[in-house]
Amino acid sequence: MRKYFGTDGIRRIANTELTPELVYKVAKAGAYVLSKHLDHTPTILIGRDTRISGTLIESAMTAGFLSYGAKVKLLGVIPTPGVAYLTKKLKADASVVISASHNTYEFNGIKFFSNLGMKISDEIEEEIEEVMESGKIFELNAISDKIGVSENREDLIDEYVYFLRKNFEENIEKNLREDFIIGLDVANGATYKVAEKIFDKLGIQYMIMSNNPDGININDGCGSTHLEKLKNFVLDHRLSLGIAYDGDGDRCLAIDEKGNEIDGDMFLAIFASYLKEKGKLKNNTAVATIMSNLGLTKFGEANGIEIKQTKVGDRYVLEEMLKNGYNLGGEQSGHIILLDYNPTGDGILTSLMFIQILLEKGIKPSEACHVMEKYPQALINVRVNNDKKSKWDQDEEILEQIDKTKELLKDTGRIVIRASGTEPIIRVMIEGKDEKDITKMAQQLANLINFKLN
Repeated sequence: MRKYFGTDGIRRIANTELTPELVYKVAKAGAYVLSKHLDHTPTILIGRDTRISGTLIESAMTAGFLSYGAKVKLLGVIPTPGVAYLTKKLKADASVVISASHNTYEFNGIKFFSNLGMKISDEIEEEIEEVMESGKIFELNAISDKIGVSENREDLIDEYVYFLRKNFEENIEKNLREDFIIGLDVANGATYKVAEKIFDKLGIQYMIMSNNPDGININDGCGSTHLEKLKNFVLDHRLSLGIAYDGDGDRCLAIDEKGNEIDGDMFLAIFASYLKEKGKLKNNTAVATIMSNLGLTKFGEANGIEIKQTKVGDRYVLEEMLKNGYNLGGEQSGHIILLDYNPTGDGILTSLMFIQILLEKGIKPSEACHVMEKYPQALINVRVNNDKKSKWDQDEEILEQIDKTKELLKDTGRIVIRASGTEPIIRVMIEGKDEKDITKMAQQLANLINFKLN
């Protein structure tokens, strides 16, 4: 089991758990491992979100890279998918995003991307950890003229703006209506500047909120993890649509004109249907995860579209897509991968694809959502002691309760229990026909897990 890397890089409380010393070691070990695979010292891009600890982590990371001789380009505040796109576009050897995504401000994290703009493999992460834990880390020092240099390249964000604009401007501008106005919740995060630039360039009317980051208000009652504020905003201003991104901009959720939530499963169904109509859904398949709604599977069956399921985590979705030549995948959380455009989840890209579909078809968001019927889901996050998180499936009483719940559900629903890869949380999800019954079952199981693991 890996000591530092989880399902989405390294994520911890900044400056106490994710210390500058640890970050320095990760960077130096990372530069060494990358150099070994590349046969030269790498050029690495670094981007970050708006957290107060961002520049602290960035400084330690830069120092670690430079101390091994790597070259660094600092992109400043930029969405994660922007970093992924620029890594590939500029043919950099690798990149790092400093962000804790949807987590609160006290957390921060480190995500490595390969030269293809994709998250590095589990094997490379394990190799980095091995170097960090060995005495070798202290011998990896560039000397004299071999020391690396860094440069500020915040101007490169305009390349990302142009990339999104060029892919959508013709279709959107052709179908844009004067009465089409959206609400944008940028979560006081990494999209707070770039989203406005893109929507201004495309001529889409919008009203924006949560766009004044102060270092500690990222994801604070806003963004894709807190949709109530956006819902009220849409209804109060009678907007056509509400769009919410998370802190690092790789997720997107929405609110329709009636105030109803549109999640990642719904986006997958809408996009799969649209791409199939255009003859662009590769292998007639969309990739989801085991946490996706049963309604998505039923949608696929009714429309002749195969829905593949993977373990939870966008890296596993992407692996399945690359392995079998699929171009659409994602998670219920709103992390949607449109592989014809970018090899990672991209919140702004997702929202532009949805807006393009609405305008092209001349329909409202609620009408677009008729494509899929959602089954009731009860999802409860149980905060537990981090050292016990991975041991929930070793407790006989918990396993016995799970078996009893499965028996009650029989063929009418399903249950998924899993440990979060990024937080000290056990996620309990039960799906079925009766919302009241499954909520009761989920709460009973959550109470037991809380009692046994805390």
